[in-house]
Amino acid sequence: MNQPLVSNVSDTARWVAAYRAWESARPDALFRDPFAERLAGERGSAITKLMPRQARSGWPIIVRTKLIDDLVLASLAEGCDCVVNLAAGLDSRPYRMALPPELPWIEVDFPAMVQEKERLMADAQPVCRLTRRGLDLSDSAARTVFFDELTQSAGSALVITEGLLLYMSEDVVRSLALDLADRSGIRWWVFDLASPNLLRMMQKTMGKQLANAPMKFAPAEGVAFFEALGWAIQDVRSFLREAARLRRLPWFLRPFSLLPEPDPRRLGNARWSAAIRLTKRPRGG
Repeated sequence: MNQPLVSNVSDTARWVAAYRAWESARPDALFRDPFAERLAGERGSAITKLMPRQARSGWPIIVRTKLIDDLVLASLAEGCDCVVNLAAGLDSRPYRMALPPELPWIEVDFPAMVQEKERLMADAQPVCRLTRRGLDLSDSAARTVFFDELTQSAGSALVITEGLLLYMSEDVVRSLALDLADRSGIRWWVFDLASPNLLRMMQKTMGKQLANAPMKFAPAEGVAFFEALGWAIQDVRSFLREAARLRRLPWFLRPFSLLPEPDPRRLGNARWSAAIRLTKRPRGG
């Protein structure tokens, strides 16, 4: 039997890289990723063709990439001294962004993904101090050891979990949020978040293609889920609204970008997604 194109969550990294390659080829590209095509490979391109027509353009992933780029730069301008990309997959920011050469950037992923990334990027030179760590983030004990080590070396770290939380159970996300909030050396957390109604739509349109990487996490209380766990909201950037601003929103969705945005703490029946940047809530706050 042939192996499915998406056999696990890690394979979605190839899919994401294929969309970065598409965007990079545009004359008006929002970002340039000269490594995206090699990282996606033939499998990444094949996954994009597997997706239903309404999800094939990849505009949410392209906009998410741009928004998280911007949030990384904003954090650096505010004093970030270390970036930690959890479930980094085939991300190439340490190679393609204008980053301080002395900036420590740590990529964490399953050991097999780390090994593949090392092979694919063997001849590429990162622009900052890049290191990688093989780790199963669902292993709470191993995660604790890693975060304890991080706290000893960083004073104002930014953690990125791009495209990760959607595939986690609520209990695992809660545990991760508490772990990060408890580390004094971690100051910001950047991720993407979807509403329950959008999750149901994605499950309906892409559930068959992503059967081996099921989408799970989309809290009805939105960002309030994280506020209850020791975090404060610094940035909420709607994919729909930002895609319209950046001229990446498909024409048939443009009228929806003119509607009022839902309250990110009470999402109701909204089909909503956003890039989020959290910061630590002051102790006792």
